[in-house]
Amino acid sequence: MRILVVEDEKKLASFLKRGLEEEHYAVDVAYDGEEGWYLSQVNDYDLIILDIMLPQMDGFTFCRKLRSQQRDTPLILLTARDAVEDRVTGLNLGADDYLVKPFAFAELLARIRALLRRKDSRFAVRLQVADLILDPVSHRVSRAGKPIELTAKEYALLEFLMRHAGEVVTRTQIAEHVWNQDFDSDTNVIDVYISYLRQKIDRDFEPKLLHTVRGVGYVLREEP
Repeated sequence: MRILVVEDEKKLASFLKRGLEEEHYAVDVAYDGEEGWYLSQVNDYDLIILDIMLPQMDGFTFCRKLRSQQRDTPLILLTARDAVEDRVTGLNLGADDYLVKPFAFAELLARIRALLRRKDSRFAVRLQVADLILDPVSHRVSRAGKPIELTAKEYALLEFLMRHAGEVVTRTQIAEHVWNQDFDSDTNVIDVYISYLRQKIDRDFEPKLLHTVRGVGYVLREEP
């Protein structure tokens, strides 16, 4: 899933990006509110992590503008100030959660998972298509009881496909949710990773689950 981090403390922003990428999220980072707002308008994010005290545009203004567009993207506010009025203001403006710095990264991950599950039932604790199973918490994947080793990007691609099981997803949708803003749309990297994934989850198993829909994209499903 794709996350936007808007944080002007570059050390913290780098830490969050690295940690979230290790959890197989695609992550974009902005260091001020205006840049973050621009990215939120041109990209489709599954969740936004937003500092309150930002240059150019503060987090409260960002939150207010986002909700005025009737967008329900889950939003977690970060702040160094543990004032009740700040928390109340942020939540009243439409933020979904609130973390005071410093915070444990494990707690942030737990809150991210909880918000994604609350927004969409596809963000279940365990995903399964036929005998293919993916556990988003432990990052373990198996088919017919046999463990399958995946790279971080293969795992992220499989998770996206499993959360949209039975739906045809386009290359654009995959690029928007599995890769970050540095993705080069002129390459065939998505087709390459689909091929890698097919080798691992389908080559030695029946029935085949990962299918190409010519001229459209891909679908993960058990054919009747």
